[in-house]
Amino acid sequence: MKYYILTFLFVIGLFSCSKEIDEIEVLPYAPTSLDETAGTWKTFVLTGPDEIVINKPVPVTDAAYLSELDSIKNTVIPNLSGDQKALIRYWGAGSVLRWNEIARELSARYNIPPASNAEGLYPVPDAANPLADPKFPFANPPYTARALAYLSVAQYDALVSAWHYKYQFNRKAPFQVDTSIKPLLPPSDLPAYPSEDAVVAQASYVVLLAMFPGEEPFLRSKLEECMQVPVWAGMTVSSDIDAGKKIGAGVAAKVMARAKADGMGSSNNQSLTAGMIDHARSLGMVNPWISQESPARPPMLPNYGAVKTWNFDRIRLESIRPPMPYLEGSPEFKKDMDELKNIQKNQSRKQAAIANYWADGPGSFTPPGHWHRYAASAGVDSEFNEIRMARLFAYVGTALMDAGIACWDTKYFYYSPRPQQFGLKTSVGLPNFPSYTSGHSTFSFAAATVLSAFFPEKETIFLEYAGEASDSRVFGLIHYRIDCTMGANHGKVIGDYAVERAREDGAD
Repeated sequence: MKYYILTFLFVIGLFSCSKEIDEIEVLPYAPTSLDETAGTWKTFVLTGPDEIVINKPVPVTDAAYLSELDSIKNTVIPNLSGDQKALIRYWGAGSVLRWNEIARELSARYNIPPASNAEGLYPVPDAANPLADPKFPFANPPYTARALAYLSVAQYDALVSAWHYKYQFNRKAPFQVDTSIKPLLPPSDLPAYPSEDAVVAQASYVVLLAMFPGEEPFLRSKLEECMQVPVWAGMTVSSDIDAGKKIGAGVAAKVMARAKADGMGSSNNQSLTAGMIDHARSLGMVNPWISQESPARPPMLPNYGAVKTWNFDRIRLESIRPPMPYLEGSPEFKKDMDELKNIQKNQSRKQAAIANYWADGPGSFTPPGHWHRYAASAGVDSEFNEIRMARLFAYVGTALMDAGIACWDTKYFYYSPRPQQFGLKTSVGLPNFPSYTSGHSTFSFAAATVLSAFFPEKETIFLEYAGEASDSRVFGLIHYRIDCTMGANHGKVIGDYAVERAREDGAD
């Protein structure tokens, strides 16, 4: 069997620690394991793998099934177009992988901060009119982390349910029932009912449409492609697809019910900021953060820290909140300022390159998307099957969302000023929220901690990337050193909670 796998080349570029990522074409590959017992793995939202009920499939000797088989054999496969064969190669690389890529693409497309209007105000994107200016959503790092988390959880839970039914009913794939059918994707012994591609497609479509409501035509086209490909390739019949759609829709409904009640709707509550500033002053913050833009921009998502977490509760979130940052005028604060002033005067080409590479600003899929990309690389290099890939994304995704929530809680608890309030300039964007702690550091070390647990042989490189992402915010004069050090420590703790949950889900 020839394997086709995605490779992300970590190339040593102009500077020894500057990483460039080249995405090579993804082609179908045969996974190393089918994880036959995955239907027993612990889920995030479902109470059990049989919560969404599907009908028992008809036997492969039934006339209805034989009619489906005949259609594939004598009508579908012989008349495939070149475009259809190209779609088989594209989706055959893995539905979980492809929908994650689609989510990152949408996040980058919508990562555009609203501009000010003639009155000097910044209009808030309107979910009810998503294509108006400014478009909804503004896919900033917290929003992207949340979208990817819900997507990945929906995929994972739906696939656990699918695996449960696959091995309960054990209906074979068409090419196994009729050996004259030659599959157009790498064959395996995975039962066909329900279709894993349909499960993933339906769940992903529902979640991403909720997150990016202006993209219905685009998402609908991807849904239809992903549903059709396994039939075109001789891997499933239509009734396999229908059962998968039912599971995907049922799980997505449960996942989105959680999303609607997780507190995101009040995350941009600007009425809370006055009290937050008063609290910061009571802690000794002489000059709380203020917007350095003109006109002044309201702070981004001041109440995102109150959104519901995945891998620990609110009490634990507050207990792991980093301690007070250095106060203005202290020797420690002066030391951090001196480091930044020295970088401003003597920034090396290496430091500038690192700051620019990790900026992940407007138009990018942000730090959470960056780390999902690394997860995709590692998963495909290890030849993960669909459910194991979904599990990887679910734990990385929930850790990243938890990291964003905990970091934003910390930012607005202390409301610490940015270096720009003391005359320093940056060339890598000006974040519109308080300084302490660093989001890049918290996101990166949370993700690197999870990835290191999944791929211990790559721990050194993941932690190296996280360290570089953290340093980049000092090199870019965005953060004080304490912001990054404490953010990194915070991220490690947050990642550990995801790892602890993963160790108890029955997969390993």
